[in-house]
This record gives sequence, C-alpha cells and structure tokens, in this order.
Amino acid sequence: MATRPSRLHSRTLVTLRWLALSGQAVMVLIVGIGLGFPVPYAPAFLLIGVGVVLNLGFIYLPAGRRPARDLEAVLQLAFDILQLAGMLYLTGGIANPFALLLIAPVTLAGASLPLRHAIGLGVLASLCSVVLAVHALPLPWRPGESFALPFAYRMGLMAALVTGIVFVTAYAYQAAAGASKMELALNVTETVLAREQRLSALGALAAAAAHELGTPLATITIVAKEMAREAPVGPLRDDALLLVAQTERCRDILKRLAETPDTRDEVHERMSLIQFVSEVVEPYVADGAVRVEAVVTGPPGVPAPDLWRRPEVLHAMTSIVENAFDFARQEILVTARFDATTVAVEVRDDGPGFSPQVLAKLGEPYVTSRPGAEGSRTGHIGMGLGFFIAKTLLERTGAVVEFHNGRRGGAIVAARWLRTRIEAPPAV
Repeated sequence: MATRPSRLHSRTLVTLRWLALSGQAVMVLIVGIGLGFPVPYAPAFLLIGVGVVLNLGFIYLPAGRRPARDLEAVLQLAFDILQLAGMLYLTGGIANPFALLLIAPVTLAGASLPLRHAIGLGVLASLCSVVLAVHALPLPWRPGESFALPFAYRMGLMAALVTGIVFVTAYAYQAAAGASKMELALNVTETVLAREQRLSALGALAAAAAHELGTPLATITIVAKEMAREAPVGPLRDDALLLVAQTERCRDILKRLAETPDTRDEVHERMSLIQFVSEVVEPYVADGAVRVEAVVTGPPGVPAPDLWRRPEVLHAMTSIVENAFDFARQEILVTARFDATTVAVEVRDDGPGFSPQVLAKLGEPYVTSRPGAEGSRTGHIGMGLGFFIAKTLLERTGAVVEFHNGRRGGAIVAARWLRTRIEAPPAV
C-alpha cells in the first residue's frame, strides 16, 4: 500500500506525553501512598523525569514548533514505548493492568505515519510485551504478601496484547488511509469545480472585453481609413490599408467573443432541458463510432423546465457520458425525464455493464475499471476518481445518483433532482 506523509505535529506528541507522564506519576503515588504498596519510587520517577526532560527540550527547541518529520515522530513514539515498558518492568510487567497502554503509541503511528514506520513501532511494542511477560519485577502488592501469575497465564496476556497491537494498528492505518484517499479525491473535486467555474466565467470576461474594446477599435478604423484615403500611393497607404484590415479582423473576433453570454445575466444563465442534454452529448455525437441520442420526455400538460446553467452539473454529466462512450458497443441513450416535482437524467449504454466488483465500490474514489477497459475508445482504463468527482458534484446540487446494470446488459447511471433544486424560475 502506498505510503503517506506524517500528519503529526511535535506539539501534539509533547502534549500526549505530558498526559502519559502525569498519569504515571499519579498512579505511582496512588499505589505507593494511597494503597500502601511497595513501589520503586526512585527508578520510577527517574523514568518519568527523563520524559519530562525530553518534553522540555521540545518546548524550547525549534523542532518542537513545527510538524514532526517521519523519523522524528518514529523516534519520539519509540521513546514513549520504551519509557512505558520501563515503567511496566518496575511494576509487574505484563501482569500490570496498564500494560494495555502499549497499544496507544502504535495506534497513533498507524493513524499518522507511513506503513513501514507503523510496522516497525508495532514490532518494538510486541518485543517489549514478550520481554515483560518473561521477566519483570514483582507486581506491587500488600506488604508481606506476593502476587504472581502462572507462566501460562502471562503468556496468554502477552499473546492478547500482541494481537491487540497488530489489529488496532491495522485498523487505525486502514481508517486513516481511507480518510486520506477521500480527502485527496475531494480536493481534486474542488479543483475540477473551480476550473469549470473559471471557464464559465471566462465568457463574461470575454463579453466585457469585447464591449470595452469596441469603441477604441472603431476610432482606430476611422482614422486608418482617413489615412488610407489621403495618403499617396506607396508604402504609407499600404500600411494604412493593412491597419484597416487588421482592425476589421479584431472587430470580427470581438463579435464572436461577445456572442458568449454574460453568465451573470439571468437570461443567459438558464437553458432548456433539451439544450442541457444536447450540450452534454455534443462532444460525442460527431465521432460516429457510437450512435448517441438525447431524448426529453414528460407527462402531457406539464411544461418542460428551464434549468440553471451550472458548470458542475454539465461537467459531471459529460463525464458520465464519456464513460458510457468508452464502453458502449453501438449506442448511448441520454434520456431526460420530468414531471411536476422532479427532473431526472439517465445515461444508458449497450456495453458490458458494471462488474459485480465495480458495482460494490462504485462511488468511492479510485475504483479501477469496467470489463474491457483496456480497449476503451478514449484510452481511459480507470473510472473510480472520475465517477467519484461526477457523483460528488451532482450530489452537491441536490441530486440522488443511482447506478446499476440494465436487464439486457449495459450500464445505467441516473441523477434525479427535485425541480426546486435545479429549475430556473420563469423569465420575467
């Protein structure tokens, strides 16, 4: 499994160590003074003092005021394991109920460090457990009495502790890896949405530029024509005519740019449902490799809604159609259905459909591929992240996204909205 950078800050490690050292000191005093059990105070407080000195060093050193590098975090957690093992050695070893705390530093490593470092710390904690099960000072007990667990029982405690270290660390690592993967995918989604919004806003910028540049270009054209008319035949007149031609060309370019509507204009922010599905399938209609058809249906007497032109919805549905285009054999059908309360868009292809393995994970980031992905038309062999992005974008607009295989084969992906979430109100 891929490694990931440490997410531990030195301040976090220092704070957790303060808690551990404080707890150790309190328990030593409770057992020794409160219960009257014989406790090796000098070596116990010596170990606690070493931890205090380490913490004070991190407070005043620059390394304690920044995120911990992987090796630094490993060394600090290794110290915590060894320091706790030393305290357990002085107070009964594996028979001490607090031996369970050996799991804590390794769990933190599993949740925050690359896998190889978590494994290394897990091995260290396991070795400490074995040593503590075989050799340790007696457990503090009532004066004149002794408490000794049978060897077989101590071995059972050691096995349970090692098993707990392995499983809890593995669970922590898997949970953190999944969260990290989801965080990365969401960041990619945000990037895609921002790019789509910038592209959408580019039309407004172009229209504004065309409007602002129209007046100076008109002035340049008039002056250039006057110069061409009054200049004698020669290089000067040729230059003036070239200037006229180039300004006319600029005006043509600006005219085309001005045809891109201002996205802040409510008239151009809206689009009919047929315009929506047509725009979604447009990149693939002209290809000819697959027949792509768009259909809009609704009950009689219910007017088809106008939709807000939302870049995230267009990007998501286009991505879903692209995936269908990759795996369709002959046909893709994009159907938009509406009634008095809902609007739904369904993308259906006649390809091999989703495999059971993909269906179980579809909607999560980094699902690998559909059957036959190696022969996809666009060369894309993965569909997890793209589908995750599309599903996330659609759900943020209030859509319910469903995916399954058709009865006669092929994949079906559908998005359904309440009309109130996507419909543009009637134009005034």
